[in-house]
Amino acid sequence: MNCIAHSLRPANLRALWLHARRAVRHWSRRALSVGGVAVSLGLICSAGTAPAAAATLEELRADPKLTPERFIQQFADFKFSLGRSVRKPEAFLSARAGDCDDFATLAADVLRQKGYTPRLVAVFMPHAVHVVCYVAETKSYLDFNRRAQAAPLVSSNGELANIAASVAKSFRADWRSVSEFTFRNGTRSFVKSEFH
Repeated sequence: MNCIAHSLRPANLRALWLHARRAVRHWSRRALSVGGVAVSLGLICSAGTAPAAAATLEELRADPKLTPERFIQQFADFKFSLGRSVRKPEAFLSARAGDCDDFATLAADVLRQKGYTPRLVAVFMPHAVHVVCYVAETKSYLDFNRRAQAAPLVSSNGELANIAASVAKSFRADWRSVSEFTFRNGTRSFVKSEFH
């Protein structure tokens, strides 16, 4: 920990990190050199603690080090905003706000292009429906509700009932049904479902 961090409480460090990240993004979009800023930010956040911000779809797709965990960490400061339909990736990213199906469909699309095997899973509970993105290679799923947690991936064996039970537990609810689906060109197609 450096001298700047010694005087800050953990809650303030997160706010400072988010502010610094926004400042770098703000200035880098104006084609100014951010080398000096990046060096000073290194004094505030140690290497590896501050994931890159999800700025554009092209940047996500071009990231050579993108893993499922790195992907979800880029959404840590996104706000929850319930929508009636799945937002286009560009709208979700530029608004920095959305819901579980916006995040999960984007995750599946980008991670598939990176060579992963993602599956979209919708869990139906009495008063909620929640969508997550299961990734076979990591034996875990990405959940938009866990985007700001230190360990955001949720372990799972990949069975629909296992994913549903885990998601429902996080909602303190029972699950009624669970479905795997695909989402391409704005169309949702169900692959299989299980009932509880």
